Parts: sequence; structure tokens; C-alpha cells
Amino acid sequence: MLSPLPGPTPPDLTLHRDAHGVPHVRAPDLAGAYWGMGYCHALDRGMQMSVMRVLGQGRAAELLDGSEAMVEVDTFFRRMNWSGRPEEELAKLDDECRKLIEAYCEGVNARLTRKPPWELRLVGARPAPWTPTDCLLLSRMSGYLTLAQSQGEVERFFVELVQGGISDEKLEALFRGSTRGLDRALLEKVTLGERMVPEALTWMGGAARTMSSNNWVVGPDKTRSGRAMMANDPHLEVNRLPNVWCELSVSLPDDSAQLMTMPGIPAPLVGRTRHLAWGATYAFMDAIDSWVEDCRDGKRRREDRWEPFQTRSEQILRKGKEPKEVVFYECEHGVLDGDPTVAGHYLCTRWSGGDGGAASLMALRDMWRAGTVEEGMAALGRLEVAFSWVLADSADHIGFQMSGKLPVRHPSASGFIPMPGWDPSYDWHGFHPPEALPRVLDPQQGFFVTANQDLNAFGKAMASTAPMGDYRARRIAQRLADEGPHDLDSFRAIHMDTWSLQAEELLAVFLPMLPDSPGKVQLSAWDRRYEPESTEPVLFEAFYWALVEDVLGGGGMGSAVAQHLRAETGIFIDFYQFVDRILLDEDSPWLDGRDQAEVVCAAFARAEESVGQGRSSRGPAATWGQHNEVTMTHMFFNGKLPAFLGFDAGPIALRGGRATPHQGQVYSSGGRTTSFAPSVRVVVDFAEPGMRTAVAGGPSDRRFSRWYTSGLAGWLAGEYKHTGAHTT
Repeated sequence: MLSPLPGPTPPDLTLHRDAHGVPHVRAPDLAGAYWGMGYCHALDRGMQMSVMRVLGQGRAAELLDGSEAMVEVDTFFRRMNWSGRPEEELAKLDDECRKLIEAYCEGVNARLTRKPPWELRLVGARPAPWTPTDCLLLSRMSGYLTLAQSQGEVERFFVELVQGGISDEKLEALFRGSTRGLDRALLEKVTLGERMVPEALTWMGGAARTMSSNNWVVGPDKTRSGRAMMANDPHLEVNRLPNVWCELSVSLPDDSAQLMTMPGIPAPLVGRTRHLAWGATYAFMDAIDSWVEDCRDGKRRREDRWEPFQTRSEQILRKGKEPKEVVFYECEHGVLDGDPTVAGHYLCTRWSGGDGGAASLMALRDMWRAGTVEEGMAALGRLEVAFSWVLADSADHIGFQMSGKLPVRHPSASGFIPMPGWDPSYDWHGFHPPEALPRVLDPQQGFFVTANQDLNAFGKAMASTAPMGDYRARRIAQRLADEGPHDLDSFRAIHMDTWSLQAEELLAVFLPMLPDSPGKVQLSAWDRRYEPESTEPVLFEAFYWALVEDVLGGGGMGSAVAQHLRAETGIFIDFYQFVDRILLDEDSPWLDGRDQAEVVCAAFARAEESVGQGRSSRGPAATWGQHNEVTMTHMFFNGKLPAFLGFDAGPIALRGGRATPHQGQVYSSGGRTTSFAPSVRVVVDFAEPGMRTAVAGGPSDRRFSRWYTSGLAGWLAGEYKHTGAHTT
């Protein structure tokens, strides 16, 4: 049953909400669909859109809170300059796409300017009309924050390790294959300024952390229906309300679509039409590079001459306080992390997608008309942001395509280590075409899986230098190969799978080293599943982190540094398989001559004692569910309101761990608790219309709406709703 949505709409457009609260748009053409998308985004996520825009513009201290921490947030976003040069980028849009984006903005403004979010009125802010520039801003933000950003952070971490005296042998053991071209003497000269993302970003609660995901496609020979199937479950930050995704169903005269969209971005990001389905995971493409700039007197060395930087001065207004002036120094290598008027060597860092957006919006526009996997691959391959896309079509073909602007670099440059900025041969020389990126059409095994793992083998150009571990990908591929025929139930079982291949492989090596003890008996009998009621994962995690701290800390990093990286950053969360290689290597240089078995036994003894005394890294916890729980906090109030008002939900226990298909990670970063878990689950079977979905939250960001957390119970239970099945 559909119920009308409130507010005036064009006469040839109808907007309704189904029994699950999902908005439905019935439009005569694509422009009408974009108008309806914009209206629905503003209706259900006006607060979310407004806060994201304020953050991206670097105006949070002006409009929300004039504190020093907020100024630091604004400085970060001003440094990134995602609002910069919008006219130049918008001019690249073709006429149709420009008109579609304008229609989207008209739909947003039809709602947002008439009834702005009341939360903004509390701080005296009123949203300005939504513009195409705002669409560019949010599309750039969504492609960088904690996605491309993670590559920049691990590359900065590498420089810090060099300056900390970690040997070449240890660096190669940790970052295998990525250290070629290392010039230690050069990196030791670099003066490092602030982290790429300040530790004080407490207001980053407004911008959901995005990181890892699973997606897979299965051909007709391996499905019960005899038709192609697609699944996706983006693993994002779930301890926030509203959810980052905005579900939408669209009916057009000659097609229909069920979509997962992001408020503020006029595009069909994940979903299906009648003839094509597509899902996304982050690709961990190396699309960020740094150069070492030799600076003095406000200039940088360039071959045998000294060139001035371009300077950009910005004023950060502060609510109730004096404004702050900030100056950024820029060149073709990005923004300088330092003051070039002070002689020295500083890093300049550039992200390949930082000044784009138009090509991505046009590519996603083309997905409305793409009818085959090959057409979808051609469109998605043009996106400027790095994603791994899987596709399936109504003719039962399946495929995989990576997107993103992969720089063409100097032959000796790995893309991981900073390059000499004074040598023009180390500049970027264009970007690799989509056909050179990893891609597959109708794979021989009848399925394809991406889960942020190394996919370089499927492309002509090496896209990744720091991928995530492949445990999730291998586990899903194993189940797709060994089980079947596949259907909704088998896909659900994979979506909810908490079995850890990481635990299986590490314990196969470490258990024989351990002396007999109650803890060893417990882990020996463990089924390797991170279920909420299980107790064994608590002990295994305590053991794992004790071992990480002992091996890395005792190997030269220092215990305090290792503990900080584990407790307050995402380095080990993102790149844990780098560390696992060291833990499993009995001859690892990080052991510094120590006996591996002795180190393992000592770490396990400490873990047993900690868990036996009722302690863990996150406090007292008897079960994994008690250990791994989060409260879903309202993104604007950030847990500051009393619980009885109902703006927050929980606490809820997250099933799964870092390396399970149903990922469930809870950790601290920048002073706030964050998480990675399936933010939405999607299944498409071309044997039926519509799409099966489960969202960690609800359609609306309005606390007093019945749709605020309406999908949460079903998401926790692993249930799907069927969206768009009745659409004609």
C-alpha cells in the first residue's frame, strides 16, 4: 500500500511511501525522477544534507559551534577545498546532465527552503538554497573521507616509521612490494605537520566513516532460479542515525529502478533497473600521492630554479569569537603540509579525484539507460572515484569493473613512497584508461567477489599498493564455489556469516605453540564464529592485540606507539593483513632475534589474565556481544541528549569481527567511537522484480517520524524487505 508524501509536487509527478517507508517516485521522464529524488532527499534527510554541506564548506565554526576543535575541522575541509572551482567543473557537464542536476536541486529546494530542519534553527542557522555546486561538494566528500583518505594516512604512517628509525628490512616486511624507490635520507629530511585528518574531528559524526564492503555476482549456472544474482553490503559506520543511505524506488514510462542513494548526490549509486543491477565496494586504489618539496622564502625548488606557490587565503568565521585567517600553499602536487617561508622539506599531497565530479555524475546518469553488463562497465569505468563494481543483467551475464583516476607515474615510482617534487619526471602523466583497470566479463568460475582485496591481477595497471586483507573475499568465494545452488537464503547466510578465516589461519599456527591451559582448551574448541553470545572471540581478540603490540612494539615501534595506533587510529583496522604476515613469520625481522613461540606464549598469558579478570580493551565483557556493542547516536546531537528522548538507539551488539563476511568492528578514532558493519544489505535476483534490502536504521532523519529506526529490528535479525516488487 502506498501513501502520498506531503508537499506540493509538479502535476505530472507522484510521490508516495510504501509500507516500509521507502519513497516511490513516479515520473514522466528522467528530469522528473531527479526532481522527485531531490524532494525525497530533502524531506527525509534535510538535516543530514545540511550538516554535510556545512562541514564540506568549512563553515561549522561559523554556523554550529565556534570552538577550537571546530576550527580545526573547518581548517581540514578548507585545506581540501572541495568547494573550489565549481564553475570550471560544472561547465564539463553535458546539457542533459546539467538539466537533471538542476531538476534535482529544484526538488530539494521545494522542500528544504519551505520547511528547513528544526535542528538548524536551534543554532540560528537557516539552509541556503541547494545548488549544483553543493552536489559537486558532496560527491567529492563521499569519495575521499576514510576511503581515499586511508591511503594517504598509511603513506604518511610509512614516513613516520622511516623517521622513527625502522629499518628497510622491517618496512619491506610490513609493506611488502611497496617500498621500492625508498630514499631514506630524503624522507628523514621531511618536516611533518598535522595529520591529514586532525585527531580532534569529533564533529566528523556528521560525515559517516566509510571503508570496507562486500559485493558479489553469481551467474545462472550456480543459482536456484537459473538467473543471475547480485549482492552488496557496504560496511560503513553504523553507530549513527540516520543511516548514510537513502532508499528510493522510481517508476518511469519505460523502466523502473530500485536504488540506494546518498542525500545530496543526484545519482543512482547502487541498485537495479529492469535490465541491470550493480553494487559497489571501495577499491583501495592508490589515487593519492605525496611529493617532497624543498622550500625556502615562500618558494619551492623546481629543477634549477625556485618557483612561488599559489597561495589561497581563507577566513574561518567563528560563532561568538574572532575569525581566524588560514593560508594554504598549492602547486600541481596539491596542498603543502607546512610553511614554505621557513626553509625545509615538506610534503605536498594530491588526490586524483579532488577536483572532479562532473564525469562521475554523467557516468552514473548513464546507468539509467545501460541495459547490459558491458554497457554498465563502460559507464561505471568512467567514474573518477575508486570503486569495485559488480554487475549482472537480465540476459544473465555478470561482470566486474574497477573505477577511479589511477595516475600514470614515473616508471620507478611505486605510488606509495613520496617522490622528489623538484623533478618534473615524477609528476603525474595523465591517468590510466578504464580498460587498463581491473575488470572481468563472465568469469569462468561463474561468480566474482570483491571485498577490498588485492585485485591487481585482473588489470593491466597496478591499481592498489595497500589493499585490505583478503579473508572476507576468500571466505565468500569459498561458499559460492562449494555451496549452492544459490538463492536468497544462501545469500542471506553469507551476509550474516561470522566465521573468521583469519582466526582459523592464525590459530592453526599459534595453538600448537601454547602450553595447556583453560584458554587454549577454549580456543581449540571454538567454532571460529563471532556470534554475540560467544565468549571465545573476546579471548582471541585480547590475544591478537597483545601479540600485535608485543611484536611491533618490541620490534622497534615502541609499546606506547603500538598501543596508540591500535586504540586511537584506523591503521590496524584497515591494513591488518600487513600485520598478520609479520605475526605468522617465524623469521620476521620485527622479532629482533626473539623466539616466535616465546613471544606468542607471553602474549597469550597476558590475554588469559586480562580476560580472566573480566577485562578487555573495551572494558568488562563476558560475551562478544557485550564487548562489541555500540549506541547509534543522532548525528547532530552526538549523544548529548537524555536517553529517554529517543534520539539514540541501543546499545546494540554487533555480530562479526574484522575479517568475517558480516564485519563488525568497534574502535576509537579521533576521540570518538566508530564502527564498521553492513550499513545496508542488497540482493537482486533477476528471477523476480524489485530488490531485497535491509537498512541499519530507517528512511527518515526525523526523530519523531515512525520511519526513524523502522528498519533496525529487521536489519539485526538478517531479514530483507522486498522493495519495488509491485512497480510497473
